[in-house]
Formats: sequence, structure tokens, C-alpha cells
Amino acid sequence: MLLDLFLTFAKVGVMTFGGGYAMLPILQREVVDRRHWSTEEELMDYFAIGQCTPGIIAINTATFVGQKNRGIWGGIFATLGMVFPSLIIISTLAGVIGAFSHLIWVQQAFAGIRVCVCVLILNAVVKLFKKAVVDLPTLLIFAVVTLGSFLTPISPVLFVLVSAVSGIILKNLGGKKR
Repeated sequence: MLLDLFLTFAKVGVMTFGGGYAMLPILQREVVDRRHWSTEEELMDYFAIGQCTPGIIAINTATFVGQKNRGIWGGIFATLGMVFPSLIIISTLAGVIGAFSHLIWVQQAFAGIRVCVCVLILNAVVKLFKKAVVDLPTLLIFAVVTLGSFLTPISPVLFVLVSAVSGIILKNLGGKKR
């Protein structure tokens, strides 16, 4: 199981470009749909906690999934699996990227990759929205945080804390305890 955790997260790490948010759909497919290591709700909770804690969301999520399934060692193996491909790829690219970055086709390739990453992130956002915004209280929280983040310079940490408290209050007022 430890090797399976390592290899699964290494596969996710090597197949994904664009960082944590772009990895979310692939993580869902591997962790929930194929391996059944967590439910969709648990994975969304891991994403939320992973976003609120220091570090990269995909690595934090790998750690949570690994720890849930095989304890501390599972968390370590899943985390190492997620990090290992990136470490190898980045180390390799760092040695050669400077020599080729001036070439127009390399610049055009990166422009195409950036567009693709935006689509992957949008896909993750749409999936998360469908699972997270499920009733009027969650829609209100979503609307307030969306407007607040666009219109004010308030720290995301404050949005997370206020959203957590609002979720508790609104769910209890509506009688929908979790």
C-alpha cells in the first residue's frame, strides 16, 4: 500500500502541469474514482484545509490522503510521491531552460501551456463549486467572499476564518447540522 500511495501520487505529479489547482481534477479521479481512498466530500475538505495551511495544496492533499489510509508513513510516502517527479523535472529544466528561453517557439509553447493551465484551474473551480455551493447559506458565503475578494484588499486568511464561522452559524440557524 505504501508503494501504491507513492506511485499513484508520483503519477499525478508527473502528469500535471500548472500547480495545485490544475491537479485537483486528476487527484479526484485517482483518489476518489479509481482508488476509493476518500470520498468526494473528504477530498473537498482536504482541498479546503490544504489551501488554508502552509504549503502547496496538492502536496498537502496528498499528505492528508496518505495519512488517512496508512497513518504517518502513508502521509510521508504520498507526499514524497507527489514531490519526486517535480523535483526531477524542475532540476532537469533548470539546467537547460536558460539556454532555450530566448527561442520564439519556446516562448509560444509556454504561452500555450499558460492557457491550458487556466482551463484546468477553471475546471477544478467548477467542480469544487458544484460540490461546495449546495444551498442558500453556502451560496451567500460564496457571494460575499467573491465580492469581498474582488472589491477589497482583505487577507484571504480573514475570508477563510469568517467563512468558517459563517458556515457554523448559518448551518445551525437553518437546522442543517453537519
